[in-house]
Amino acid sequence: MRRGGTYIDATAGLGGHSYEIAKRLGAPGHLIGVDKDPRALAIAASRLRVSGVGLPASGVGLQTSGLSGSRDEASDWPEVTLLHRSFAGLAEVRGLRADGLLADLGVSSLQLDDAARGFSFQAEGPLDMRMDPHNERTAEQVVNHLDERQLADVIYEFGEERRSRRIARAICRSRPIRNTAHLADVISAAARPMNSEQRRIHPATRTFQALRIFVNRELDDLRALLAAAPRILKPGGRVVVISFHSLEDRIVKDAFRGDGITDKYFRALTKKPLIASDEESSRNPRARSAKLRAAERI
Repeated sequence: MRRGGTYIDATAGLGGHSYEIAKRLGAPGHLIGVDKDPRALAIAASRLRVSGVGLPASGVGLQTSGLSGSRDEASDWPEVTLLHRSFAGLAEVRGLRADGLLADLGVSSLQLDDAARGFSFQAEGPLDMRMDPHNERTAEQVVNHLDERQLADVIYEFGEERRSRRIARAICRSRPIRNTAHLADVISAAARPMNSEQRRIHPATRTFQALRIFVNRELDDLRALLAAAPRILKPGGRVVVISFHSLEDRIVKDAFRGDGITDKYFRALTKKPLIASDEESSRNPRARSAKLRAAERI
């Protein structure tokens, strides 16, 4: 990381990564944080001591204010911009040029742990699953209105669920489905685990993943971000992506290693993805499936 540079946290979330970046940038630097979830962005704003959250088309930042902590830290805090939008829209920010870009993909603890958001089958909640509550499409609409074949294709493509047709048939026969607990029960009855491999995860895990990815256009947005990265990054700038399942990792790997389009832009810095150590996984079980890949703009 270059002190005084411009860095983008494309998934600002609760501001954890953003805070660590800001500490290292110093007063000449500029941190741009982006997130679809306005609730998460408000928490990040508080953590980063930003006076408000905006949508500046030009990418001109909101100055930090009210910084607590030591006087030295306050005087050496970078400019911070927080944008409420999908990172797929970064290419539309005029004049944006960065020294580095970080994307920590997937769903956050804030979203998973709030039953009212509908991301998890661990507790009963509405079938929502929207990261941005302003989006029109919800999981309930997908579950109750797609025809059986379309629903099976979504479950198979975005959840890599081999029992997708059986699950889709059961869902269609059980409509209307109004909450996460009902959906999880329907899936569990239709896709009972038959062997030790299937018993390792809840039968509804892959279907819930598929619905979340489809509702939030996660893979389309990731492709758009990686396509925009060569235009956003300065020569020598670095992009780091942390993914949590094979669909995301495959897209990142193809972009960094060359798919006929981006190979002239990136030099891969990680031949194989970096994964969490046993110690880190024991402290944070959700890190077990994380894979980190990095590349440099050439």
